[in-house]
Amino acid sequence: MDDVTDQPHHAVHYVNRVGWLRATVLGANDGIVSTASLMTGIAASGASSQTILLTGIAALVAGAMSMAAGEYVSVSAQSDTERADLAKERNALATQPHAEWIELRDIYVERGLTADLAGQVAEQLMATDALGAHARDELGISDMATARPVQAALASAASFAVGATPPVLVSAIVPAGSALVAIVGLCLLCLALLGYVGARLGGAKPLRSILRTLLWGALAMAMTAGVGHLFGAAI
Repeated sequence: MDDVTDQPHHAVHYVNRVGWLRATVLGANDGIVSTASLMTGIAASGASSQTILLTGIAALVAGAMSMAAGEYVSVSAQSDTERADLAKERNALATQPHAEWIELRDIYVERGLTADLAGQVAEQLMATDALGAHARDELGISDMATARPVQAALASAASFAVGATPPVLVSAIVPAGSALVAIVGLCLLCLALLGYVGARLGGAKPLRSILRTLLWGALAMAMTAGVGHLFGAAI
C-alpha cells in the first residue's frame, strides 16, 4: 500500500491550454464561417467564379488582419491594466508591508486556512516573492494568464487564415455553378473537424462541440446565401 501512495502522480490538466486554445479555435472558426458565408452569399447571387474567388481572397486577408488588430488592441488594453495594478501593488508593498501582509493573510483565511497558518503562509510567500504572491492571489495575475498582445495577434491571424483557406481553395477549383454546394459542404466538414479537435484538446465531449460549431456555421451560411440570392434576383 505504501508503494502505491509513494508513486508520483502526474495528472493531465487542460486549463493551461485555455489561452491559446480559445484564440486558435475562435480564429479558425471565424475564418471558416465568415469567409464561407461571404462567399456563399456572392455565389448565391449568380456571380462568376472569378468574383467568388476574389471575394474569398479579400475576406481571408481582411479577416486575418482584422483579427490580429482586434486581438492586439484588446490584449494590449488588458496588459496595460495589469501593469497599472502591479505598479500600485509594488508601491503598497513598499509603503505598507504590514497592511499587505494582513490582506494576503485574510485571503487565505477565506480559502479555509486558520488565521495562524494563513499568517505563516503569507509571511513566507512575501519573504520569497511578495509582488508575485499578491499578483497571483489578490489580483489573479499569473504567468499562465499574463496578457501577451503580439502572441495573441499572431495566433488569431494565423488561425483565421487557416480556417479561411479551404473555401478559397475550393472556389478556385470548382465551376461557379457548383461553388455554393462545394463551399458549404467542405466548410461544414471543416467545422465538424474543428469542433472535434477543440473538444479533444480541451478535454470536453466532442459531440456537443461539433453540434454547436455546425449549428452556428450552417445558420450563418444559410442566412448569407439567402440574402445573396434575394439581391441577385433583384438586380
